[in-house]
Amino acid sequence: MRKFFRSREELGGLLIQPILWVALFGIGMGAIVSSVSGSDYMSFLLPGILALTALGGAAGGGMALLDERLRGILKEYLVAPIPRLSILMGSVASTTTKGLFQVVIILVLGLLLGARLSPNPLGWLALVVLITLFTVGFAGLALAVAARSRSIMGYHGMLFLFNLPLLFASNALYPLQELPGWMRVIALLNPATYLIDATRALAFGGTATLPLALSFAVTALLAAGGMWLALVSFQRTIR
Repeated sequence: MRKFFRSREELGGLLIQPILWVALFGIGMGAIVSSVSGSDYMSFLLPGILALTALGGAAGGGMALLDERLRGILKEYLVAPIPRLSILMGSVASTTTKGLFQVVIILVLGLLLGARLSPNPLGWLALVVLITLFTVGFAGLALAVAARSRSIMGYHGMLFLFNLPLLFASNALYPLQELPGWMRVIALLNPATYLIDATRALAFGGTATLPLALSFAVTALLAAGGMWLALVSFQRTIR
């Protein structure tokens, strides 16, 4: 974390895109669309931008592991008298912590720009749990890709699939019930849709269009699946 806070380029680079979404797109669309599903557009948009921020943080964590692997630093870790699993778990914990730190910054910015947080503390707790599970899941996916990639360009090409496409193919920018049938099917296959819907209902006073239990289950399954993929890929790498 000391290294992360000293690297202003890393911190700023990962935050630029979400800040632009909130500050420019959110305010611009808010001037056109007064309310969506019973809430103002900034409150409607912010859960999706929080998911995008978590995705960016996960991608950055995978990049750190890939850089260490390509430079041979990972081999030095492997000869250290520490459990090998701790190398992977340290990367997951670091990536998740960085992602949550950036999510907090975007959340505060969104609230300053007009988003309205629910007064229910249990909703805030649900927001933390859901975002943490989501970040862990995509951190695992990013680390799994980083453990197998042979170049930085290849890694970025793979991770592009986890960024804007997931944002647009979800309910982040528009209500799920207003989407065409074919696009709604794609959105329902996207785990970000369940995170955004539950977060919007529990923490921002919106209306849930999907069962909350299902949203929690899908997000937890994403976290477990991402960690399993990271473990399998990491074990193959160190053989």
